[in-house]
Amino acid sequence: MALTWQPDPGSLQQIMHLLKESQSPDTKTQQELKPKLEALNQYPDFNNYLVYVFTKVKTEDEPTRAIAGLILKNNAKVYYASFPAEIKSFIKQEALQAIGDPSPLIRATAGTLISTIAMRGELASWPELLPSLCHFIDDPNYTVCEGAFSALHKICEDCYDQLDSDALDRPLNVLIPKFIQFFSHQSPSIRSHAIACVNQFIITMPTALVANIVPFIEGLFAVAGDEDPEVRKNVCRALVMLLDVRATDLLSHMHPIIEYMLVRTQDANEAVSLEACEFWLTLADQAICKEALGPHLNQLIPILLNGMKYAEIDLILLKADAEEDQDVPDKDSDIRPRFHRARTHHQEGARPDGADGDDDRDSDEEDLTADSLSDWNLRKCSAAALDVLSNVFNEDLLPVLLPLLKQNLSSQDWLVKEAAILALGAVSEGCMNGMLAHLPQLVSFLISSLSDRKALVRSITCWTLSRYSHWIVSQPHDQFLKRLMSEVKLRRLVPHVSQIASGERRK
Repeated sequence: MALTWQPDPGSLQQIMHLLKESQSPDTKTQQELKPKLEALNQYPDFNNYLVYVFTKVKTEDEPTRAIAGLILKNNAKVYYASFPAEIKSFIKQEALQAIGDPSPLIRATAGTLISTIAMRGELASWPELLPSLCHFIDDPNYTVCEGAFSALHKICEDCYDQLDSDALDRPLNVLIPKFIQFFSHQSPSIRSHAIACVNQFIITMPTALVANIVPFIEGLFAVAGDEDPEVRKNVCRALVMLLDVRATDLLSHMHPIIEYMLVRTQDANEAVSLEACEFWLTLADQAICKEALGPHLNQLIPILLNGMKYAEIDLILLKADAEEDQDVPDKDSDIRPRFHRARTHHQEGARPDGADGDDDRDSDEEDLTADSLSDWNLRKCSAAALDVLSNVFNEDLLPVLLPLLKQNLSSQDWLVKEAAILALGAVSEGCMNGMLAHLPQLVSFLISSLSDRKALVRSITCWTLSRYSHWIVSQPHDQFLKRLMSEVKLRRLVPHVSQIASGERRK
């Protein structure tokens, strides 16, 4: 398709009108427009019009242009195989030209469109794509460089297997060393894109990355203290994945890496601190864990305990800090523990969308239900790290942990107290033998905490008591079990059932 293609003015105005209306917040309007836009796909020229609005009508507002690009992307995703060859060529040509658009929104949409076309098996029949993008990232114009890197990042996510194929002459042999060169780029966005591109291949560890592993690690160290949180996040993610699949390459650097992760686990940006906290989960699976981490437990354990506190956003979502409700019967949502033991470690690259694996833990450690907090966050990751580390260090963990728990359990800050009770439950499996001498006092404390004024404290106390239930029932029943059952039945369950019955009678 030649670049001289021009739209019919009347048809262009009609399509522009539909694109503008499609941005209406009114659901009815959107429902009415959807079949109209879908029906236009029967006309081959419709995609030409979309390309034209997206890339040529630069006087139009960005949302309208972006909508055209997104509809084009969706059409390519579904119908690309049936597009005439000249339309395919037109789309490819114009999408590449949009890479350097002044608008970040248009550049991002162009990158998504290019990646979608590449995913349709077009890398082999689009030989100029990767060379063009590599040329663009060398462009001194920031918008061109950033747009090209954004597109490459998406291609690395979506087509990572094709980029190491013989059919394409293994483009990674060129791409990976080129990406590493951009770790030191003056733009934080470019630095972040460059690291993220390489990160996509750590889990599969292609030959091109193995050959460049030393400059890759050196490049990560060079930007480890970057001021940009996205860069720090990607550095942490890279080190976690390298520890998982290439721990031997990190052995000589393990002490400074641990010191770095201790700092980053406390990063003010939670996305960074969460990525760093994943390091302790991954290290726990390594044979070197006890030897490497033992000297650092005095630093790490307080950091994990602090990370286990509810974040402000959690409290807002839970509406947990608004009132003291010890006299209000607990709802079902109040008595579900909001603690997730351990998801599959973050493995970006094996699944390019970063999807998590399934967790096959026992039923009392299942993922959170749909109506409670379900996102993997720093609290859950910190608790999971303490859990797995307790199974590595066992009672050797307690000389560091117990003095901190003693202090935190008596704290006037309920968030600190709640996190300490969570920690008691988290170490119940790995540190059980060392905890035996302390359980009479701790279980008495936990039973009394079932009357705490905060629902979240009562909730986590129930969960922690369940973790020690086998010990409780093995003791003389008059000592703990009767008191526990009385507390649960008379003060928690009976008022709750009475309230339900009262509600039924009112109906």
